Amino acid sequence: MESVSLLANELIERAKKLNTTLLADVMGCTGSLDYRIKPVSTGMEFVGTALTVSLRPGDNLFLHQAIYSAKKGHVLMVDGKGHTNNAYLGELMASSAQAIGIEGIIIDGLVRDKKALEELKFPIYSKGFNPNGPFKDGPGEINEVISCGGIRVAPGDLVVGDDDGVVVVPANLIDEVLRKATEKLSYEEKRLETIAQYAHQERPDPMSLAPKWLENKIKQYQE
Repeated sequence: MESVSLLANELIERAKKLNTTLLADVMGCTGSLDYRIKPVSTGMEFVGTALTVSLRPGDNLFLHQAIYSAKKGHVLMVDGKGHTNNAYLGELMASSAQAIGIEGIIIDGLVRDKKALEELKFPIYSKGFNPNGPFKDGPGEINEVISCGGIRVAPGDLVVGDDDGVVVVPANLIDEVLRKATEKLSYEEKRLETIAQYAHQERPDPMSLAPKWLENKIKQYQE
């Protein structure tokens, strides 16, 4: 298993100023994992470097190995094949990952110990819960290209998560995507200022509030 180099701190800090919706928008409304992969509790946000794990359905042997092979700053992206008969982790593994400094664990599958995971406040995203524990026999893979929640994930990709979900930014696009997302953030902040000003006007014309791009977009349907 080759180690995964962490993304530059400068990139991580830039990404922390953004959110999943901005990143997905500037990637053409793509990059988001399956909507069923959700945080175990609200307010669980993270930014980090992808360390990928592929598991045999219902077996978490290689997830154990990945946790203890990871470094502070990694996000474990786990292809659990959408398996729903067994949970892949619970309180003990999540606590270990948190102690190591892992930023979060994203699983295309289920977890358990819901109450404990909520109280731990460590970012765990999954498709739900099941009390059944996993097997520990393998096989599996670490740091190979995987599919997680329908999205291609490679070791070293940027991963960002919040209450809306999880977005993966391919490593070769990170700088461009962060630049565009930062520009879009500025646009949205200005739009909110415009909306706030409009709300304090008397009998304003609604079309004066419409974004500039709307007129040209809608014109083709009015001819």
